[in-house]
Parts: sequence; C-alpha cells; structure tokens
Amino acid sequence: MGSAMAIPMTPPGGAAEFLTLHGWTGARIDPLAGDASFRRYFRVHDGARRAILMDAPPPHEDPRPFVTMARWLAERSFAAPAILALDLERGLVLLEDFGDDRLREAADADAVATVPLYEAAVDLLVALRAHPAGELRPYDRAELQREAGLLTEWYCPAVGAAADVAGYRAAWDAVLDRAEPLVPVAVLRDYHAENLMLVGPERRMGLLDFQDALAGHPAYDLVSLLQDARRDVDPALEDRMLARYRAATGEGDSFMDAYHVLGAQRNAKIIGIFTRLWKRDGKPRYPTLCPRVWGYLERDLTHPVLAPVARWFDDNLPPEWRGDPMAIATARGLA
Repeated sequence: MGSAMAIPMTPPGGAAEFLTLHGWTGARIDPLAGDASFRRYFRVHDGARRAILMDAPPPHEDPRPFVTMARWLAERSFAAPAILALDLERGLVLLEDFGDDRLREAADADAVATVPLYEAAVDLLVALRAHPAGELRPYDRAELQREAGLLTEWYCPAVGAAADVAGYRAAWDAVLDRAEPLVPVAVLRDYHAENLMLVGPERRMGLLDFQDALAGHPAYDLVSLLQDARRDVDPALEDRMLARYRAATGEGDSFMDAYHVLGAQRNAKIIGIFTRLWKRDGKPRYPTLCPRVWGYLERDLTHPVLAPVARWFDDNLPPEWRGDPMAIATARGLA
C-alpha cells in the first residue's frame, strides 16, 4: 500500500458483469467496509434480496483460503456465510449476507445481554475443538516468533526504543513450549466481538474473517475473544468465561499457562501490526487502540510462566514507552 491514501470504495471492475452472470442483473452495489488488508466489502441489493460482495484482488489477496474455510465450517454446522458465486481470477466472491447485528454492538447496548452473548461465543469454541483441524497449516513456533517480532520490528523504532531483538527472541523461546497444543484444533485467529454476527431470528453466532485459520492451540481464539483489541472486556467477565470453558473441556493449569503465553504473544503482535498500519499504511486510527492492548499484555506478563518475557519488557520498554505509539513519537519529536 505504502501511502496514506484510503482504499477507494468504488465497486471493482467487472463486478456488474460478475453479478449479471450469477443472476443479479442490475443489482445495486453499496460500499460496506474495507479492513486492515486489501480486501473490500460491498452490499448488493436486488429487490428484497441482499448479498455481500467480497473484493479480494490478486495478487495482493487470494480468496481461496476464505472459501475453503467457509465450506469446512459449514460442513460442520457452524454458521459461516454461504458462497453464492465465485470468480477466483478476479478475486470476487458473492456471500450470504449476515446483516449488521454484531456481538460488539449488542453487548455495548445491553449489559444484561453481555454474559449470554459471550457464553454463546465461548460455547462455539468448545464445539469447534471437537473437530480435527484437517489440512490446515500448523501454527508453529516459527510463526509465533515471527508474529511476536512485529513489536520489535515496528513499535520499537516508532517510539525510538533501541530494543534487544536477540534477547526478545530468546525470551519467547523460553516460554513458547507452553503453547504447544497436545491436539491442534482449527484456530480462526481473529475471533472477536466485531467478527461475530448475530444471525437470523434465533441470533445464531455467525463467523467472519477466518481466512487465516491455522491448526494450533485452542486457547488462542479464546484470547482473541476475551482480550479484545477493539473492545474493553471486563477482567471479571474474562475470568467467568475462562471458568466456563474449562468446566466444559476439563482443561487445567497447563491450559492457563498457554492462555497467558498466547495472550502475551497475540497482544505483542497486535501492537506491532497497529503500529505498522499507521507507519506503513497511513491508517492513524490504529495506534489509538494500542493502550488497551498494552493493558492486556501487562496483565498477561504478571503470570509467572512469562517471567523471561516480562523481564525483557522491563529492561527494554519501561512503562513510559508503552501506549499509543503515535502519541509517544509525537511527544518525543519523532512523528
């Protein structure tokens, strides 16, 4: 991307032809959203019919992992959008429209509904782990290290911190064995309140944004949900949902070790990604989310299993270097 320009939300070339070919002649195409990648989404209206058009343009995007995973989930009775039409050459996918009712807004609007909504999301993860991960690529140590490294690659330079990168890798190496799954499960990797839709009159939990799924530890998606980068999750709710998950699965202390290791890893990764979205991609909204993510990371680092990583942070990024990287860089004359 490389510039501060927003991705234009005009329909992709060939969209009308694609829709006509698949029985949506003359349908109206309204911009819906872009995301943190090159993918864009449009809502398609044809009388009373509605659908979602995903534009995942090659070579930047490949819609096949999304399509494969959508079908995998649907075959196992999870609510993933049905694939209505597909043009892999152009990166166009016509999807079932799950509407606009997200867990995020439903929970924000009704404190009483928050607990049952999160219970349903936790119960879905309990159900998901019952299915072998199949052909998914493993979420292995090399991948976890690469992701954790986004913090030293992007955040540290942005705030002017000269970080000990070798020491950082070594600290993670000392703890990542705790995150090795006994039985890998399908990890959707972006399982949070803005990607969970409440679908239909029964408000079934609909899944989105699962194209990066890997075979990994079942604690990872639980962390995504309960340490949500975009929404404050009360620590008491986090504890209650962890207790629910463990009661349903029989998981013990080693699971909690993995949960906190993966929590710290994911939060470090997100801080790096949000900084990159600002510095490289010109998206200044993302750094403002970092203070919340730092809060989760600091809570995870208090867990004894993370002592080596906590020491690295104490030595390399003391509290005054933690927060909104844009604000810190501005205060230090670096932005």
